[in-house]
Amino acid sequence: MKNSKCKICRRLGIVLFPKCKKFFARKPYPPGEKRKKRSSSLSEYGKELKEKQKLRYWYNLSEHQFRKYVKEVLEKRGKVEDASSLLIKKLERRLDNVIFRLGFATSRSQARQMITHRHFLINNKIINIPSYQVKVGDIITVKPSSRKKSPFCNLPSLLKKYNFPSWLKFDIKELKGEVVKEPSTEECIPPIEISSIFEYYSR
Repeated sequence: MKNSKCKICRRLGIVLFPKCKKFFARKPYPPGEKRKKRSSSLSEYGKELKEKQKLRYWYNLSEHQFRKYVKEVLEKRGKVEDASSLLIKKLERRLDNVIFRLGFATSRSQARQMITHRHFLINNKIINIPSYQVKVGDIITVKPSSRKKSPFCNLPSLLKKYNFPSWLKFDIKELKGEVVKEPSTEECIPPIEISSIFEYYSR
């Protein structure tokens, strides 16, 4: 699984999964190719496709899921000041992403698994839907019966030096997170050209 993820990073030219960082540093070129001094140029469509794939894999979404988010934003395009910001906010507010951002999980795929296993409460109610959209004021806690399980028992010590996003507040002792404001796109946005993604789906 790790090897296949690293191939995706190499093909797209960006580290999308933390565990692939060292591997990508050794081979920062597409799999199946030898290192080249100059990379071959992509068509406009190829560039748009590449940017789309980067963001989709960044948030660990299927094509169907990702397309749905983009289409929702495209329908509002012209009615909002910044469509790129709206898309990022929708993706950031997914529960699996929030669990990852709070440090409960080391990846969004792990966060998704934890959610489906019913380890988390949102405002004291179990939510097992990874795509659930959190909102300002929501309180995220670990279910009491899950706190002594291996993913959570050592978290307080592991998260002491963790850099939490400004839009999320976390109580390490209580293992409790809170959404205190809308996600900051300046803080969250990955090194991806979002406008190219809209062009890809507008074809």
